[in-house]
Amino acid sequence: MSIKAFNRWGVEGIEISDPGLKNYISLKPRIVPRTGARYAGNRFHKSKTFIVERLMNRLMVAGHKAKKHVISSGRNTGKALSAYDLVEETFKRIEKKLNKNPIEVFAKAIENAAPREEIITIEYGGARYPKAVEVAPQRRVDQAMKYMVQGVYQASFNNKKDAVDNLVEEIISAYSMSPTSKAISKKLEMERQADSSR
Repeated sequence: MSIKAFNRWGVEGIEISDPGLKNYISLKPRIVPRTGARYAGNRFHKSKTFIVERLMNRLMVAGHKAKKHVISSGRNTGKALSAYDLVEETFKRIEKKLNKNPIEVFAKAIENAAPREEIITIEYGGARYPKAVEVAPQRRVDQAMKYMVQGVYQASFNNKKDAVDNLVEEIISAYSMSPTSKAISKKLEMERQADSSR
């Protein structure tokens, strides 16, 4: 008998088509995706963690965007059960909307939203120059989830629309490569900047 995530959705037949991300998006399911940071200190171990659990961890600690601490400070309480319920409800709504396995949709959304290039600043002779660099695969996954979650936080802050609706919208937009997705628009912006600084 195969293990299903949330005891509802299997991962059989889900393929990661991007060869660079194949080893970094883990589809090893757990009924309760919560390892409790058992391997937090191990280098690169988070890439072996089930991708849905990584989404929950990111929802608990979204980080601030553009110094707007008010959105995340004090509201990111790190309540695992709240994140668990939020993700489960999100997946139910995605399944209802698209008639597809929500884990497959989420994995594809991460794949689409993962940036390939970014800019670093190098200092040469007292002057600073932007330089385009390729993004490491583990960082690509981290960045995609970070921009997704921060987009959801900003969309649901001081808004009647709740976090579940916004997360559903964000994942579906990223899945269909729509620029309405915060993660996709951020990826395109980063790649455009990297392209112009060659």
